[in-house]
Amino acid sequence: MTRSPLSGLNIRRYFPILDWSKRYTRQTLASDLMAALIVTIMLIPQSLAYALLAGLPAEMGLYASILPLVAYAIFGTSRALAVGPVAVVSLMTAAAAGNLAAQGTPDYIMAAITLAFLSGLMLLALGLLRLGFLANFLSHPVIAGFITASGVLIATSQLKHILGVQAEGHDLVDLLGSLIGNLGQTNLVTLAIGVASLGFLFWVRKGLRPLLLATGLPPRMADLLARAGPVLAVAASVLAVWGLGLDERGVAIVGDVPVGLPPLSLPSFSGALWRELFLSALLISIIGFVESVSVAQTLAAKKRQRIVPDQELIGLGASNVAAAMSGGYPVTGGFARSVVNFDAGAETPAAGAFTALGIAMAALLLTPLLFFLPKAVLAATIIVAVLSLVDLSILKRTWGYSRVDFAAVTATIVLTLGFGVEIGVSAGVALSILLFLYKTSRPHVAEVGLVPGTQHFRNINRHRVVTHPNLVTIRIDESLYFANAAFLQDLIRDRVICDQPIRHVVLMCSAVNEIDLSALESLEALNRQLDEMGIKLHLSEVKGPVMDRLKRSHFLEEMTGDVFLSQYDAHVALAGRPAEAAAE
Repeated sequence: MTRSPLSGLNIRRYFPILDWSKRYTRQTLASDLMAALIVTIMLIPQSLAYALLAGLPAEMGLYASILPLVAYAIFGTSRALAVGPVAVVSLMTAAAAGNLAAQGTPDYIMAAITLAFLSGLMLLALGLLRLGFLANFLSHPVIAGFITASGVLIATSQLKHILGVQAEGHDLVDLLGSLIGNLGQTNLVTLAIGVASLGFLFWVRKGLRPLLLATGLPPRMADLLARAGPVLAVAASVLAVWGLGLDERGVAIVGDVPVGLPPLSLPSFSGALWRELFLSALLISIIGFVESVSVAQTLAAKKRQRIVPDQELIGLGASNVAAAMSGGYPVTGGFARSVVNFDAGAETPAAGAFTALGIAMAALLLTPLLFFLPKAVLAATIIVAVLSLVDLSILKRTWGYSRVDFAAVTATIVLTLGFGVEIGVSAGVALSILLFLYKTSRPHVAEVGLVPGTQHFRNINRHRVVTHPNLVTIRIDESLYFANAAFLQDLIRDRVICDQPIRHVVLMCSAVNEIDLSALESLEALNRQLDEMGIKLHLSEVKGPVMDRLKRSHFLEEMTGDVFLSQYDAHVALAGRPAEAAAE
């Protein structure tokens, strides 16, 4: 009987909820509810702040924190990943939508919703095609450089709310120039609120929990109250603005936030708009996926769990489609939020669904209380959150370890700060790929000899080894493909053009996992060139899959030499003396 592709194990693969829900207990429920409560308290001010960072109405941040969390709970594989609006994706959304319309206009909002939908479709397609491995081509130092530069940009962009001035720009130069130009218009009351909020939030991160523990509070309660720091800042500032009438003294406030659950919404299906947003959606998908997977894998490893990257693509894709259908904008897994979720004891993705329920209740009951919320407090919330992303030590680490990586990181940071987030992330992706191609196009290749008294072969420039004037052994430490095939061919040709009586060249293939067609053609050309010089080409230690493919070609029949099981066998056979003498 034919098995349906959506039956049994296949259904559980695409719907992980069917797996973990079977083992759900009261104790698990209690842990998830506590984690959801803490994350909800943290997420409410963050959602509002990140929506404003994206240039969107504050309520869209709440909308992006409800159905997307439910969708991830159904399709995601991480037990601790907390999905929702994040700083970097919010900044990228602002950059993409800002190229098409003015902030606050219906066209701008529709662009953000459509961006979420497009990103969701891309992630779903990549997941269904099992292309999650493509994220491995992004260099971690380059991504770290991009996130660091984005953190600086985001923090700088929020200074206008702290100062109470107007400032525009998508890069650091424009932002600083605009801020300095309008510095004389600073609203002192707004500045006081912003600076006080920054100081309080920075202190909450480090000092509130120890203080609460010192008073005798249980650790779990101390954690809960410490996470509530941003909510306390919001509540205090709302009361101050309302009670003292600070909005009449020029303090910018959030204003009306609609009461109710997210509305059903549809993205635009305009082909022209999709073409305009395609690249931005792709970049948001890539960065969002890389950030989410890195966080999810780190947290899963702490509990000896595992995630499925391809299914994570589906989970994030479904979350973004859900965001688009409920008036939200692009979402992904947040680092700080996920760590809080993990530390708070989340056991299953249901914690995210319970968080969504908490956000929904806030959208129904609390939004009228946000009218007098100062934008300076939300800006302070963003600044404190994103400064944890800034890691300038990556420059020192890459400088000491790899100058190539340092150049790539520096270029990514400079381009992001100097030309904006879209050019920065595009450069980061391109540099990651170019870095990979550069490193593999010039693989490490060593001429090796026999270590005396053993059957091991090592680099002649690093060890005292036995060699023979008639024999050259080259160890290749990389798979052979189109980008490095000519490099190897030229290197061997240059090596054998000398005054030594070379008769044999052995390619030691112990580190070669694949030989593509371009590399095979280069080996065929090398075989002919060496034959014209009176030199035979041999192979040793060829892996089984590589040998299987070589047998399907004519190369082995045309090769002038032999294929040896081990390099030691090749040395004994070709050096022209017994093994005992060779080892002396």
